[in-house]
This record gives sequence, C-alpha cells and structure tokens, in this order.
Amino acid sequence: MLSEPFLTTRPEDGSDIPLLVWRAEAPLLAVGSAPLGGGIGVREWVVNATVPMSYDREDPAAHLAELADGLGLGGPGVGLLTGVDVTEVVTRTDGGVRVWATVGLGMPVWAAAPAPATPAQRVGTVNIVVYVPARLGDAALVNAVATATEAKAQAIWELGLPATGTPTDAVSVLCPADGDPAPYGGPRSAWGAPLARAVHAAVLAGGAGTVVPWSRRRAG
Repeated sequence: MLSEPFLTTRPEDGSDIPLLVWRAEAPLLAVGSAPLGGGIGVREWVVNATVPMSYDREDPAAHLAELADGLGLGGPGVGLLTGVDVTEVVTRTDGGVRVWATVGLGMPVWAAAPAPATPAQRVGTVNIVVYVPARLGDAALVNAVATATEAKAQAIWELGLPATGTPTDAVSVLCPADGDPAPYGGPRSAWGAPLARAVHAAVLAGGAGTVVPWSRRRAG
C-alpha cells in the first residue's frame, strides 16, 4: 500500500522549499511519465517537489535523486517537480482508488496545438499520483495512465479552459506488485472507472481556485 504523503521541506538558495513524500509499505509496481522513475517498474517511494518558477536545471532526474538521497529514501522511486506549492495537494478516493493531485493550470495548452506553445514563466504542471489497491497487468497499467489523462482533460474542459493540460504534466499509477493481474484499466473497467472519477474530482477541485506559484507567493 502507498502511505498518505507527509510534508517536509528542503533548504535551497536560502529558502525552505516544500516536498511531499509517499512511502510504500512494500515495493509497488508503477507506470508513469515522471522525470525520475518513469516507465514501468517496481518503486518504493514517490516525491513531489516544489521548485521556483526560475527553475532551469537540465538534469531534473539527477536533481530529484539528490533530493531523495537527502531524505534518506533508498531503492528505486518516482520523482516529480512542480511550480505549485505542494501543500495544496488535493486528495480524492473512489472505490478503493486513491488519487493525489497538485494542479497548476497557468499555462494550459491543447495537446494537438498547431504550433509549439510560447514559453512563459507562469505556474504550470498537473502532477497526478494514483494508487490502485489491486495488481494491474502491464497493458492495464498503460491504459490506466490514458484513463487518468482523459479524466484530467475532462476536468480541465469543465473548468472552462480551452486546453487538455499543460506541457509538463505527469502521471504516476502504482499498484501491488503481486496478485492476479487485472487485464483492463480503461474508464469502464473495474479499476479504471473509480480511477477516472477520483482523478476528475481531484483536478476539478484543485483547478477551481487561483493557484499562485510558490516562488511568487514567497516573494509577496
């Protein structure tokens, strides 16, 4: 099982910057698009780290590995970055599926845009962490990522934004590494349906208010 996240901070450039940390009671099977620990494999922890909007490191995976080491996290894990203050994480549960989302929609884009989005120093990134309490097969894991993304896009549309997400969104889905694997993760499957509802609810709630980047809030 994936624990509830605990909030901590790290000293960086004279500031205490927040992080959320999840620990697995036993190694979990994971799939996702995170900078650190993306792909499919066994993972033991998850970190969602706030960064300033001036963040310009070109080695986010190495940076996240450094943060994990500083937290005493051993073994393989998942690392995510966001300009959002991770203390504003939104949690939703449906049918045993748990979802945590940090929602920054300051740079919304259509996935199939006619031209690359113009870079802008505005808060972006929707990071979604999902725990499904049953073993999913490899194809179901991949399908679960698609289902989470579809539910996110539905919520963004319902928020009135002409977009499907931001250029830097990430999704991580974790489940037990043992057990009889469920074959499906689509939005009408046994586990995909509650996953979709929980992701939709979390993104809708997280995007309903005005999100101020952590670095801008600190400066103010």
